[in-house]
Amino acid sequence: MNNRITELFDIEYPIFQAGMIWCSGWRLASAAANAGCLGVLGAGSMYPNVLEEHIDKMQKATNKPFAVNVPLLYPDIDQLMDIIVSKGVKTVISSAGNPAIWTDHLKGHGIKVVHVIANTKFALKAQSAGVDAVVAEGFEAGGHNGKEETTTMCLIPLITEVLDIPVIAAGGIGSGKSMAAAMALGADGVQIGSRFAACKESSAHDNFKNAIREAKEGDTKLMLKDIVPVRLLKNKFFKDLEEAYANCATREEKLELLGRARAKKGMFEGDLAEGELEIGQVSSMISSNETAAEIVEDIVSEYRNTIQALSANPL
Repeated sequence: MNNRITELFDIEYPIFQAGMIWCSGWRLASAAANAGCLGVLGAGSMYPNVLEEHIDKMQKATNKPFAVNVPLLYPDIDQLMDIIVSKGVKTVISSAGNPAIWTDHLKGHGIKVVHVIANTKFALKAQSAGVDAVVAEGFEAGGHNGKEETTTMCLIPLITEVLDIPVIAAGGIGSGKSMAAAMALGADGVQIGSRFAACKESSAHDNFKNAIREAKEGDTKLMLKDIVPVRLLKNKFFKDLEEAYANCATREEKLELLGRARAKKGMFEGDLAEGELEIGQVSSMISSNETAAEIVEDIVSEYRNTIQALSANPL
């Protein structure tokens, strides 16, 4: 399965394991890397010293390529970038900010840069900033999302039409069939989050993993579009947010309700009532308690079977 993504990142399959906060520690990232994907550490929930520890453990657990996901709005980003450079990390996936600020610096140290976008405007800005590839994240995705609510099936053709660099599709992808669909739309690879968030190596709390596997169609919704769009599982905190919007709460009141460490409370500590439970729509299709290697094997096998079946039945 060789293409621009496998060659650029020296991986076996054109699959990224998403760098999800509170889920993507060294155990998950190394397991995904060893299975042939690009394993990704989610630095957005790590203090600088914690990231350094996870990189050290990652480098002992695998000799395969891996990346670090860095939200560009992170308060101590200078420290994170210094650690990434000093530890010899080969790829950074940036998100939630302007890629032009750090891309030249990282590439000057021989680091490949991928930026996460959700519309053509920012895709073009990322390409102009010199990134090596983009992750195009559709409306179905979990966690932070685009305000435009453009679905993956619409977004990928829009992005591939205007970019020359490789495009990794994200949002609603959790199977070999959906990977085949993304590739048919022009993507060079896929990023998978929710299915890995629920797997055995994920650092998420078991309560959160169980909530993912129990999710049904319609159990997630994009919220907080006027502050920072995020797709959430519906729980007490979600209902409190809905009530705040219904009562025309001010931005300050909504920020006070959001508070601090809501995501940690829900995803890492397992508070399913008061925590912020970030997950994608594809959660309604996840039911198994799998390892990362089992997920990759299943996706690759189903992808190949899907392509073969389509080739055997041309119009």
